[in-house]
Amino acid sequence: MSSAPTASPTALAVLEQRLLAQPARWLVTGSAGFIGSHLVENLLRLGQTVIGLDNFATGYRRNIDEVQSLLTAEQWQAHRFIEADICDPDACREACSGVDYVLHQAALGSVPRSLANPQATNAANIDGFLNMLVAAREAGVKRFVYAASSSTYGDHQALPKVEDTIGRPLSPYAVTKLVNELYAEVFGRCYGFPSVGLRYFNVFGARQDPEGAYAAVIPRWTRALLLGEPVTINGDGETSRDFCFVNNAVQANLLAATSDDPAAVNQVYNVAVDDRTTLNRLFEILRDALVDIRPEVRQVQAEYGEFRAGDVRHSQADVGKARRLLGYRPSHSLQAGVQVAMPWYVSRFAVSGGCA
Repeated sequence: MSSAPTASPTALAVLEQRLLAQPARWLVTGSAGFIGSHLVENLLRLGQTVIGLDNFATGYRRNIDEVQSLLTAEQWQAHRFIEADICDPDACREACSGVDYVLHQAALGSVPRSLANPQATNAANIDGFLNMLVAAREAGVKRFVYAASSSTYGDHQALPKVEDTIGRPLSPYAVTKLVNELYAEVFGRCYGFPSVGLRYFNVFGARQDPEGAYAAVIPRWTRALLLGEPVTINGDGETSRDFCFVNNAVQANLLAATSDDPAAVNQVYNVAVDDRTTLNRLFEILRDALVDIRPEVRQVQAEYGEFRAGDVRHSQADVGKARRLLGYRPSHSLQAGVQVAMPWYVSRFAVSGGCA
């Protein structure tokens, strides 16, 4: 009797074995931030040498401390941290020296922040990005992977979003992320410099700041439910998003940095799960996930406020390009990601037995 066929290993599983056997030197900018700290953690677990760079404008030392607490002393010894600003060209050059791969996450996120202070957003997201691009090219970096954004789709209405069809930007933040893509494309054409842009769609998970203005609806609402505070939904709640668990974003970064397929380089990719969840449904998912901890949340109803300026109405990604060229396979749906992240939220917000 023949045995059942064995499933082929995923591209990520193959890559992880390769990295364990052939360690490299990585630079993660924005390493004290949400996604950046997860990249640092995963790379160190895989035996890589990691340089982290952050100026703590939006990142936190506590994220670095938490990553250290989750690793062995041997793994942590392969980490070096540089406190510096990407708006400083010399700091960028120092950080890129001797590096194989750059994962550039440092930026001033947030549509509202960019509307309030477009100059600061421009300085970090365009000037800082260009500083990093130049420094990485001068250092001979093998691949420059950068955080792009779904905000690039702007007022384009069709769903799901496909990489080669975008609209007009709806905020200064969106303008800066579009300029990043243009600079990366030009550096590829003019200098032969290899880069990959990852258009993140509403990434969430542990270490995401509920006070942060960027895509922080999940930790913010979870905290409010745990602490018995009101949950306010912007608009009528039928606004929808493609929520992406942070493990999916980590996977995309590692695959983008190391792909051996020439066709996969100097591209931009959607990073999401190809799904769409309304804010009303998201509220229900979070409420249901907390019922065992706080049974009384079952009765909680959301409040509704004004629509937020600069926001797109609906967002959903087509991830077919990343599947084809990178071997990207989202490991977590929204519900699965919420289940993984919920213990961290509960611990972070100091709730036990239903009492704050």
